[in-house]
Amino acid sequence: MLRGERMSWSWIGDWSERRASLTPKKEALIYEGKSYTYGELNSRADRLAGYFAKKDVGKGDRVSFLLRNCVECYDSFFATGKLGAILAPMNIRLSPMEMTLLVRKVKPKVFIYDPEFEETVKEIRKEAKNVEYLSIGEGGEYEAALDEGGKKPKRPPASMEDPHLMLFTGGTTGLPKGAILSHRMIFWNSVNTIVTWGITPDDISPIVFPLFHTGGWNTLAVPLIHIGGKMITWRKFNPDDVLDAVEKYRCTIVIGAPTMFYMMIKSPKFEKTDLSSVRIWISGGAPCPLPVMEAFWERGAIFIQGYGLTEAGPNNFCMPVEYMKEKHRSVGVPFFHNEVKLVDEKGKEVGVGVPGELLIKGPHTFSGYWEMPEETSKTIDKDGWVHTGDMVMRDEDGFYYVVDRKKDMYISGGENVYPVEIENVIYQHPKVAEVAVIGVPDEKWGEVGKAIIVPKPGETLTKEEIVNFCKDKLAKYKVPKYVAFVDSLPKLPAGKIPKKDLREAYGKPRDEIP
Repeated sequence: MLRGERMSWSWIGDWSERRASLTPKKEALIYEGKSYTYGELNSRADRLAGYFAKKDVGKGDRVSFLLRNCVECYDSFFATGKLGAILAPMNIRLSPMEMTLLVRKVKPKVFIYDPEFEETVKEIRKEAKNVEYLSIGEGGEYEAALDEGGKKPKRPPASMEDPHLMLFTGGTTGLPKGAILSHRMIFWNSVNTIVTWGITPDDISPIVFPLFHTGGWNTLAVPLIHIGGKMITWRKFNPDDVLDAVEKYRCTIVIGAPTMFYMMIKSPKFEKTDLSSVRIWISGGAPCPLPVMEAFWERGAIFIQGYGLTEAGPNNFCMPVEYMKEKHRSVGVPFFHNEVKLVDEKGKEVGVGVPGELLIKGPHTFSGYWEMPEETSKTIDKDGWVHTGDMVMRDEDGFYYVVDRKKDMYISGGENVYPVEIENVIYQHPKVAEVAVIGVPDEKWGEVGKAIIVPKPGETLTKEEIVNFCKDKLAKYKVPKYVAFVDSLPKLPAGKIPKKDLREAYGKPRDEIP
């Protein structure tokens, strides 16, 4: 048992005060070109926490925001930590109806938002009236709230098991579930990341994942705060902004989604940007196509894949760089402070080369879903293992490969088919920009594959080209029977392609060729 489970310590969750006491004048964050030191961030957080306290926000109470990445996101994280409150950020891509349902469920006492989302907030206000709403920006109430807050309030004792973040899952099935991240989870994810990736106070990184997502907070922001590094962020992701920042600020580590890296290599600035300061590039959130990796390798960069999820933290595997090309499809080996195993449908561990569901255990796992005990028990078993729902294979050298989502697998003629394997092959075609494969009904085989493909700009593709390209690289039953060519694929905030949406739009057994 962790000591924090039994003991209450005043420092738990107060990230900004502890870091500011050590390095108050060190530059911590550059947001849209404006610089903030750790001391300045802590001062802002103290004032916001004071305001929250005046609005009766205390231990266990919720605060929500509807914001793009901005300094106010950091204020909210630090301030809730000081009070023992729970920060429940809202996904900006949700519909007003979904947002309203989540606010009804979370019951925040304060709701901070960007005027960009005023129309959505108007709908939320109709349902949630006993909430303090703060608009950021010019003419908003936020800055006045900081002035009203004044000095920091008294901090209540906290346990490592107390929740700090409520982050909503991707929402590919029904209303998103609120995953509860305790101080214990956030702390150990940070330690795991610092120890395994060798993060130092000299590290500088662009924060490109949204701060309503585990990738935004736990991939690198909190570890950098923990160790005293520097973060750079913007309201919206733009590949040119990131490339400019890499060169201007001499960034040392860059983490993003495959789509983000694809946009970077397609930017005219990519070949001109000095990448020499970056010691490692890490792709996460979805499988990264080989051509994207190769574009970075050709520039002499160290580029690898990672793996994570909201329920166990975004950082769980690390690829030793000497194997990055030889085992490019692998996510690597487990992090320092976690346990993993692969099991079949009966819960028995599988052997080398056999796909099994990935289970993760350790101090970096979540506490459960907000007010959803049945869903929690489905994900966290009686022995504390988190069931990821991902099918993963281990090779003879101990390296792990994500085969596919368990629910995205389809069965064709009695054979399990994992779409990611097919997608990896199709991505090798020189005319393909993006691809996703789903299973569709078939009278003879039960299910067969359908590839939804985005051709590269200016390129023309045919079904025959794709089928013939796959024939000598895949078993016959894995070759897609149907093909759809589209202009774009839908994306979740972390860069994942929601297969549920694709099945709804393209799930009929037919070709769809413009």
